Amino acid sequence: MSAGTVIIKHTGIMIKRWAFVVGILIALAPLSIQAQQKMVTSDSVVVSNNYVKVVVQLATGYVSYRFTAGISFINTVASVQDLQRGQLVSAGFDKHSVTTDAIKNPLGKGICINVLHESAGKTARLTQYITIYESAPFVLISAEGAATDQAMVMETRNISPLTILPAYQGRVTMPGTDAVFTDYPFDNDNWVDVIARRWPDNGKSVSGISYELASAYNEQTKSGFVTGSVVHDFWKTGVLYGTGTHAGSIDSLVVYGGVATKDNPSLPDSYGGRDGTHDYVPHGTQTGASVYAPLIYLSASADVRKDLLSFGSIIKKVNGISAWKHAAPFYWNSFGVEGVLGYEKVMMPGDVAKISDFISSLPNFNRTTQPVLSIDSYDQGIYTTDVLKSIGRYGKKKNQKIGFYFIPFSLWTWKNSINDARLTNTNHPLRDVILLDEKNQYVPYKDGDWGAFPIDPTHPYTRDFIIEQLKKAKAINAEFIKIDFLSAGALESTRRFNPEIRTGIQAYNYGMKLLRQLTDSILGPDVFITQAISPLFPNQYAHTRFLSTDVYSHLRNDITGFPHYGSTCASMISATNFWWTQGNLWPYTNMDVSVMKRFQKNKELSEQDVKVRILSMMVMGSILGDGSDFRDKLAAERGRLFLDNKAVCEFFSHPKAFTPLRFPVGNGQDQQLSYYLPGDTLMVAAFNFDLKNQFTEKFSKTELVWPDKAYKLEDILSGKEIARVGKGQNEFAITVATGDAVVIRMVPLE
Repeated sequence: MSAGTVIIKHTGIMIKRWAFVVGILIALAPLSIQAQQKMVTSDSVVVSNNYVKVVVQLATGYVSYRFTAGISFINTVASVQDLQRGQLVSAGFDKHSVTTDAIKNPLGKGICINVLHESAGKTARLTQYITIYESAPFVLISAEGAATDQAMVMETRNISPLTILPAYQGRVTMPGTDAVFTDYPFDNDNWVDVIARRWPDNGKSVSGISYELASAYNEQTKSGFVTGSVVHDFWKTGVLYGTGTHAGSIDSLVVYGGVATKDNPSLPDSYGGRDGTHDYVPHGTQTGASVYAPLIYLSASADVRKDLLSFGSIIKKVNGISAWKHAAPFYWNSFGVEGVLGYEKVMMPGDVAKISDFISSLPNFNRTTQPVLSIDSYDQGIYTTDVLKSIGRYGKKKNQKIGFYFIPFSLWTWKNSINDARLTNTNHPLRDVILLDEKNQYVPYKDGDWGAFPIDPTHPYTRDFIIEQLKKAKAINAEFIKIDFLSAGALESTRRFNPEIRTGIQAYNYGMKLLRQLTDSILGPDVFITQAISPLFPNQYAHTRFLSTDVYSHLRNDITGFPHYGSTCASMISATNFWWTQGNLWPYTNMDVSVMKRFQKNKELSEQDVKVRILSMMVMGSILGDGSDFRDKLAAERGRLFLDNKAVCEFFSHPKAFTPLRFPVGNGQDQQLSYYLPGDTLMVAAFNFDLKNQFTEKFSKTELVWPDKAYKLEDILSGKEIARVGKGQNEFAITVATGDAVVIRMVPLE
């Protein structure tokens, strides 16, 4: 993590998560504006740079953002739902005035536009803060609701710095007719997908809630926009959208702090059913003389991929990243063999030694890093601390490390025994720390007779619980930690030990910061941390995170004999939309493990399924993990073929995410996707999840920008030449068979 956090006071807004060792906001007087221009007339104030023009209408208070890519956000307003005063909207005030401040901060030089909305006789006012930088293609937007009498307070659980509604003649306009809106889930639980939705859909509008960010683009040109939350220490941010029935226009878009949604079994999982925050309690409130909206990023350009990368880069600069200075870890994870290790006696402790022996026999797999034996969820009566310690000692003799698994913010137990349950390895009652709803009933996280129940990250009992888990990890000398079911810590509750913690994400941020501090203190700073089920943000406390829920390595969700979730295709639908996170939110991504024969008791995989799975992990910049039972002859043969492949191991030692050329649309399984990875040796990839039609993809020099040389196209797995590209050739095509995938290197011949 970064060495320090600097508090920046930004014209009335206090932003606490600017993670820089050096650099605070500096007022400049006067600012030498080159790329920026400011124009004031009797009815408007306009501030612009080469990418965007911000127009404030003084009569109405409307703010418009007009990007040079042809995308406009017209007549936006800000709002706050105050618990006592009701809904306050910027356009509803009588007077609108503008001041500007020249600023300089670690993101650059620019202008902060302060738009004040007030009325005589009203007990509150609204101020919008819009920062436009000299040479940046984005704006940062927030808002403040303030009581006019300092003796009074504001209190809200819903505040928006960016609202577009028909009632205020607001709309988003985009060029072209092939419009796609991308809706992101709150976390990666329940096998929900990132959903890209064409609109209109059979003449109808599409609507929903996206979480923490949303994007839209033209499917043919890829021009589009991105908006999302930058700071994640108080609000869960929702993006409420309704596209309308015209492809080039969005009727409503509300970006607001305070989203809290309950799962809705009547809706499809990825369309409002289980893609939300899983809350039972309304979002907590912010209160004080002033209340502040989340800090929002907004950009639009001729290539939405650049906007997503820019969004990730800003997150990295503001919040920091958990850097990893070593080669990326390779690991074996026990969950692919037996869900709760030892529970069904599929793999007993002595069998893990056989896995260790096999892994040590793979020279390329062992070349760049010490592989990890990641012991996942396990029967603690069989896999005791002493047993795990012995596995670690055995692995050390084979130049291997041991990994540890635990759940920091929830406890699995029988529902009817909650009142008697204790937090693991402590004498602390679960009932004292479990989250509560508005009726003082226990909030479930994974409901059922045997369920998971969320615990308060701010409670000292929870701290003790985490310490005891980390002590166990220390006792077995673990250097790889998998933390799971983290979304439980972000649930809203009517009870917190720390009364200053008022919201679920504030508690989660508190808990993750505490967890990281304790991990560094007890285990040391060189412990690799991977998040499994968890919210997307805050991201800065781990080295990687699952891009989807567990992946079982079968090709598609609709293949007979396999689960209707957890396929390679389904994981790629979400992961492709998160390719920009690798290197920005975490050093690497995590696509979960491959399996060489079968996942637990599922049907046996084909060799082609395994191949596609390995290539999908590669293309998404994932660390390399496997969950196979290598006691099986076929699994071992395939392990040598795929996991000990020299080119595969070289790539995964420093994985990089490929850039999508085609984004998945919807969550149908007939996806045909393509990608490229620039570098000294350009790489391209194509995936054909369609089982009826082959896929031919053309790769263009215009987009991939390869040097004008002659090349051979080399399959990364086999090393075989499949074609050549001549000097002066501007494109080439690759045809992929049904249910197959390829990754190709362009090797210069000169």
